[in-house]
Amino acid sequence: MTKLLLRLFVRGHEDASRPAVHAAIGSLAGVTGIVCNGLLFLLKLLTGLMAGSVSIVADAFNNLSDAASSMITFLGFRMAQRPADKDHPYGHARSEYLAGLAIAAMILIIGMEQGRSAINKILQPGAISFSVLIFVLMVCAIVLKGWMALFFRTLSRKISSVALMATAIDCRNDVVATSAVLLGCLTEHVTGWNIDGYIGAAVTALILWSGVSVARETVTPLLGKQPDPAMVARLKEIVLSHEAVLGIHDLLVHDYGPGHVHATVHVEMSAEQEPLVCHDIVDDIEHDVLRELNVNLVIHHDPVETNDTERSDMYALVTAIAAEVDPRCSVHDFRIVRGQERPKLVFDMTIPYDMGSRHRQLQEAVESRLAQAGKDYRLLIRFDHE
Repeated sequence: MTKLLLRLFVRGHEDASRPAVHAAIGSLAGVTGIVCNGLLFLLKLLTGLMAGSVSIVADAFNNLSDAASSMITFLGFRMAQRPADKDHPYGHARSEYLAGLAIAAMILIIGMEQGRSAINKILQPGAISFSVLIFVLMVCAIVLKGWMALFFRTLSRKISSVALMATAIDCRNDVVATSAVLLGCLTEHVTGWNIDGYIGAAVTALILWSGVSVARETVTPLLGKQPDPAMVARLKEIVLSHEAVLGIHDLLVHDYGPGHVHATVHVEMSAEQEPLVCHDIVDDIEHDVLRELNVNLVIHHDPVETNDTERSDMYALVTAIAAEVDPRCSVHDFRIVRGQERPKLVFDMTIPYDMGSRHRQLQEAVESRLAQAGKDYRLLIRFDHE
């Protein structure tokens, strides 16, 4: 079923990183969610009214909120495909994340309202009517929601969408919630214990927890999160595959929404290399990264004096000292400024985030170990994070 729906919407395109494919899969998810959740709402509402169960009715309205969420998802993916304009030069792809925030808000509102109904049911319990028909309807709802959870998870992995993964998690939670409601109905039918209100309260807690989880997942990329490690590793591999590249550093990745990733990096090449040759190499690397990873890469060329013996020796020594201080530290942009009584070593030191308050101690440690090695240099260290 999933493959059939993908063929209908994606129309044979295979590259999931393409904006058109991303939009087509987002539209598929939205339409599927609207139809399935609408059917589930009617099915559970009818079942809840027949049984007189507040927990089933609560679960039905949770599916109604899911249908509205799917509509927002559909619109969010559509808005995300709007081209860049004067006010939004990087496009509108983050609309997908904003859609996720709206979904989270709806889930929380519905959860609070159903919590009120559950409390009333606990305070004023009423008998629940149960039959084979109600049991069959509930099982059908669980099966359909389980398929939806797998479906949305498949789509989210295909296009790396946090919004669709959040929807898949929400569907999984609904399976648990509906199963709990069915368990409550069976318990009262078999034992006579009326725990419908308490089951409704548990369902409410699950809805609220789901809303908070969705909000957290969508806020993180808006605030700026770590890029995909696999993408970063492959990007570095592409850059370093060029023989003229001696090293890279200061890689920065900016996510403006799915399919709209920009990056900058400093690339070290021999200072003896012709500038025009270096420029051509940089152009080739940027083109390769865009073609394979769909990442808009901008490269800053750093010339390196490869024939300066003193620089090479001091670079090796300082690199070893930095690793000795902490194996996670590294050194780049290293040069010697001469023409003064005491030559100066100027370089950047990359450190982990948890060492951000130790700049002075790190500098003093490097100075001390250089002195122990009999090296008389002044230091100018710029610290940045890994």
